[in-house]
Amino acid sequence: MVYISSWQEYQEAAEALYEKSPNTTRYCVKWRQGADGAGKLVLKITDNTTCLKFKTHSSVFLNRFDALNLSLMQKMQNRRPTQASTVPSAARQDTPQPQDTAAPASVPAPSGPAGGVKKKKPKKKK
Repeated sequence: MVYISSWQEYQEAAEALYEKSPNTTRYCVKWRQGADGAGKLVLKITDNTTCLKFKTHSSVFLNRFDALNLSLMQKMQNRRPTQASTVPSAARQDTPQPQDTAAPASVPAPSGPAGGVKKKKPKKKK
């Protein structure tokens, strides 16, 4: 296990490792609270042959950490960024929008407690 000191290097290596073997890669995040109140963030990604780790005490890396998490989660869910943000606005305006001719059916609201949970009756005192 090697700690990588550069965030950019760690992020690129972590994403490459996941893309190389997505079925066996595991990603672990640990937060260790120190006795002095300061914490340590430890990130680890492994595919059972290669293990990459990154640790920091700095809160500067939190935004970068969020971006890495988002990127890895999108890859793990096999998602891409939303198309609305990638398609230019002029192209979206030129495409015809389908017209819904049927009126939406009204759905009656369920009666009783939400989720079908029955309320317990209070016990009577003797």
